Amino acid sequence: MNLSAVSHFTLSAYVDTGPWRYFFFLIVLCLYVLIVLSNVLLVVVICVNRSLHEPMYLFLCSLFVNELYGSTGLFPFLLLHILSDSHTVAAPLCFLQVFCVYTYGHIEFVTLAVMSYDRYLAICFPLQYNSLMTVNRVAALTAIIWFYSLFVILIIVSLMLRLKLCGNFIDKVYCGNFSIVKLCCSDTSVNNIFGLVYLFSIVFGFIVLILFSYIRILKVCFSGSNQTRQKAVSTCSPHLASLLNFSFGAFFEIMQSRFDMSSVHIVVRIVLSLYWLTCQPLFNPLFYGLKLSKIRFLCKSLLFGKKPGDS
Repeated sequence: MNLSAVSHFTLSAYVDTGPWRYFFFLIVLCLYVLIVLSNVLLVVVICVNRSLHEPMYLFLCSLFVNELYGSTGLFPFLLLHILSDSHTVAAPLCFLQVFCVYTYGHIEFVTLAVMSYDRYLAICFPLQYNSLMTVNRVAALTAIIWFYSLFVILIIVSLMLRLKLCGNFIDKVYCGNFSIVKLCCSDTSVNNIFGLVYLFSIVFGFIVLILFSYIRILKVCFSGSNQTRQKAVSTCSPHLASLLNFSFGAFFEIMQSRFDMSSVHIVVRIVLSLYWLTCQPLFNPLFYGLKLSKIRFLCKSLLFGKKPGDS
């Protein structure tokens, strides 16, 4: 059957939890509310305070907006299915979720890669930094990141729509591109070729950019003064923590999508598949809000009416 003719998909990874479903619903709802409140708070803090209209904080603002976008593409859907007895989803909604989830992941990774380059310029070229990374350049880079990501994922979803399927059961708790492609009984060579080109661009583009940036940062740190090392640690540690957290979750998602994980307990598979979509939006506000003193002080001022100098 053609993918366009499929009216719905069944998400077979959901398990019957009986009355415990309400407990799980409350946990997931609390996580979603916490993610929304913390990310909205940081977006507001960055937008309303002119002292934070610097490249690093503007990139962070884009990152927090993306986490709100990605979370909204997952959590309402997840909450609905936790309480539902029927774990079917209409095909258009499934395709929309694939688009949202994958654009979130792509924007997140590309933004983190550009932020690593921004930290490289700030630490290795401090005197030229303001002329190299202007506010207009940050705005242009952010627009390119978003439009490029939306365009690439739109191609991936479009290629998926042309496939013929032999079933409509997805072994996950949300819709994923590769989960749908695995149901295919037609030629997927075009999808595979584009997937390889896409993977190549990620590996030899953005990963190389990240490695180059941090190799140069480490070189400056080892040969520089204590002040330079302290600046590098204070500004790079939240970014590195965020990057490692996202990479960890993305790695397990790729492993689960590409390889047979039937021997792994279903609960473990569900947690690993949701990790990269939940922990990044949840932990990033903590990484940056606690580590970066400017954000920490301004959050206290906004929430409790404290001045930056107050304890």
